[in-house]
Amino acid sequence: MITSVELGDFLAHSDTKLRFENGVTVFVGDNGAGKSSIIDAITFALFGQHTRKSNKSLIRRGANQGFAKIGFSINGKQYEAVRKIDNKGNLAAIFSEILGDKQVEIAAGERKQFGESMTQEVERTIGLDFEKLKIASIVQQGKLDAIINSKPKEFKELLNAIIGIDKLDVASESMKVVNKEFRGRIRGKIGYDDTHIEILTRDLEQNKKEIQEAIPEKDKLELEQKRLQDEVSELREKVEKESPKIDKINQLELRKRELSSYAKEAIQEIQREINEDERKIQECEGCFEHANIKTDLESKIEKAEQAIDDTLKKIQEFSSQIASLKEKQMLASKLHLKDNKCPVCDSSVEKLNPLFQEEYIKQEIIILQEKINSSEKEKTAYIQKRREFSEKLQKARDAETTLRAHSINNKEELIKIQNDVETKKRKIPSTDKNLLEISQIDSHAKMIFENISKLEIETSGFNEQEFLNLKKMVNEKQVNLSQIDQQIGAISEKISKGEEQIKTIQSTILELKSVKEYMSNLEDIQTNIFSRDGPIATSLRSWALNAVSVKSSEYLTLLNTKIQRISLSEKTRDISITCYSKNETLELESLSGGEKVSVALALRLGMASLLGASNLNLMILDEPTTHLDAERKKSLVGVLSQLSNISNTESRMQFLIITHDAEIFEDSTVEQIYRFESTEQGSKVTAL
Repeated sequence: MITSVELGDFLAHSDTKLRFENGVTVFVGDNGAGKSSIIDAITFALFGQHTRKSNKSLIRRGANQGFAKIGFSINGKQYEAVRKIDNKGNLAAIFSEILGDKQVEIAAGERKQFGESMTQEVERTIGLDFEKLKIASIVQQGKLDAIINSKPKEFKELLNAIIGIDKLDVASESMKVVNKEFRGRIRGKIGYDDTHIEILTRDLEQNKKEIQEAIPEKDKLELEQKRLQDEVSELREKVEKESPKIDKINQLELRKRELSSYAKEAIQEIQREINEDERKIQECEGCFEHANIKTDLESKIEKAEQAIDDTLKKIQEFSSQIASLKEKQMLASKLHLKDNKCPVCDSSVEKLNPLFQEEYIKQEIIILQEKINSSEKEKTAYIQKRREFSEKLQKARDAETTLRAHSINNKEELIKIQNDVETKKRKIPSTDKNLLEISQIDSHAKMIFENISKLEIETSGFNEQEFLNLKKMVNEKQVNLSQIDQQIGAISEKISKGEEQIKTIQSTILELKSVKEYMSNLEDIQTNIFSRDGPIATSLRSWALNAVSVKSSEYLTLLNTKIQRISLSEKTRDISITCYSKNETLELESLSGGEKVSVALALRLGMASLLGASNLNLMILDEPTTHLDAERKKSLVGVLSQLSNISNTESRMQFLIITHDAEIFEDSTVEQIYRFESTEQGSKVTAL
């Protein structure tokens, strides 16, 4: 049961602390006073869920954070669940067991990826999750009749949760895991499980069939193998007999290629010698004529150089004379007779010296200049002659150098080289196809040709193509024989493996039949015992439906309605609700609003007697009097008063009633009543 509720800045409550006892506790007050906030506080603290729009809306306006703390007891143990929320949306949660003055943490937070979840631990302890507790134990305002308006399948799931049948799902899933792990171990051990027996049986028959088909095929291949072996043996004898000739044919071709190659190299060498000699002849041609006039040219060059020197001397002498005359010409230009008197000494002079006459000096300079020009022409002519003689001398020297380079001392040696060239040209064969002609090049070529002639005689009459065809035939048959050998080997291996596989499969099938029988027993247990639709679950539901029907009918008699009995029955996968008066069956759709609420409350109270599946043993009714007339309200209070007076037992239910009809409890025996009032500081709660 719930033992305490503490709220701090949670919804309309700034600081509220409530204590609870067994039996019935009533919250009274006007709408908006914070009564229903207690429901959200309980579900938020336990499961982190509520009926508000968001977590942040749980924080009281103006506060930075809020919290809800719930104390509850189950089977004599005390627990505490607290959750906090700040205005940034951060959550903190702790679930603890109270041991005397100590708190032992059971779980904190919701790190499900690490296997840590406070909500899961709370669900495990209480026996219900939020959704199931909300339907079974919390009747929201105006939804008292939701239980009769829910779908039949949903009603069945609710009943399963209340009486603990849904725990069979856990057992069933565990059985599935056991079955799966057992099959896994069998597969790990032998590679198969009991679901493969049919497949293995087909494999067994297939292996037997393949072996039966393979044996005749193997016999046929062995006959073909023997025939080919005989043919190959006969052909190989012929090949071995003709093989030496093919070797000689190969040698013959090698010798021919050798002679051709040698001849080519020898011809290239002769041609090179011819080219070298022809180059000598070409370079030395006319060299003797040039070399023979070398001495005469050297003498002529010497004379030309002497003449050039003499001419240069004349030019220099004439130039000196011109320079002297020009000096005298300057002086003569100043000596002019005036009245036949000397301008210097004023003496009488009849006639001047020609060397002091300006015209005379000019004529002399012209004559000397003409001599210089004439001498320049002579010098140029001598220089030209010297150049011509020098060029011829250079040719003569080059000719001497060429002859010396080729070691030719006279014309007779040059003629001899010309004759050698003609002889070498005659040695070059006219074609490289005529081996006889090629063999005349030298003695080595002749020796190779003789070897070729001998091999031609030894291989005469041999048909190389026929020999190659014979070898090809041997190879082809050998390939066929090898393929047949492989086929025989493959079939033999197939037969051998098939026989081994048959033994293995037979042994595996025998073992798997025992496994199948064992698995069948496990599946029967899962189907008949742990299935929510099996005979045990069906029997439990039948008992529960009858118990709820009886208990609900008892509560209906206290509510003073025309409905005297409620019957719950299971049909296929649904649960139907049937109401009875004294004389007739009543359809739910035909009931008035108040009657529906009465039926719903009776069913809620009847189901509450089965809440042994929920360790919390709690029921919350939020405004249960909505839609009830005064008489039924009075009946409801009477029922609640009776519940409040039930003696303490382990199965005793705890009821939290939220209502704004405070007056209906004035004359009741319910003692635990809290009044909720709305103030500026938040909800104020007072015990009455």
